[in-house]
Amino acid sequence: MKGIYLDSQTRVTGEFYAIVHVPGRHRKRYSETSVQLVDSPDEALSQADPQKKFFAAKVMGPARSSEGVKLYYLLEWLN
Repeated sequence: MKGIYLDSQTRVTGEFYAIVHVPGRHRKRYSETSVQLVDSPDEALSQADPQKKFFAAKVMGPARSSEGVKLYYLLEWLN
């Protein structure tokens, strides 16, 4: 992802599977309050509920925004 760099020496930031609670799937970054990390893509898919706005995704983060908020960046939606 352009402008986001991972430190290969640490696990502070990484790629994770998650459930993202959002009104729509048009944004590329999400606050940590909207993201619940899970252990696997299967777990993310089993917990997804699009009717209630919970979507399975692969995300990268957390990264701190200029406002001090922790963000996760969307890598891909899982279907």
